[in-house]
Amino acid sequence: MTRAQLISNLIEKYRELNPKLIDNSVREILELLSETLVNGERIEIRGFGSFEIRVREPRTAHNPKTGDKVELDERRVVHFKPGVELRTRVNRFHIVDE
Repeated sequence: MTRAQLISNLIEKYRELNPKLIDNSVREILELLSETLVNGERIEIRGFGSFEIRVREPRTAHNPKTGDKVELDERRVVHFKPGVELRTRVNRFHIVDE
């Protein structure tokens, strides 16, 4: 689902609200989440999951096209850990072949 699809779904579900308000709210929430991660803070949304920054140490990799070794610097990556409720719901879902 894209941000536009999320906004569209919320507009359909909450027809009584101003669509511009929904659009602005979603954008503000995503911006706040981004800023929190950029500041190195952890985000925990009960029932959904948590986001945190992890540091990847510098390492030597290789270019798959040429095989040359490449030195990669330390970098920060976002890690998501699903909550128990989300894991349970995802694992309960399965497609039955007929």
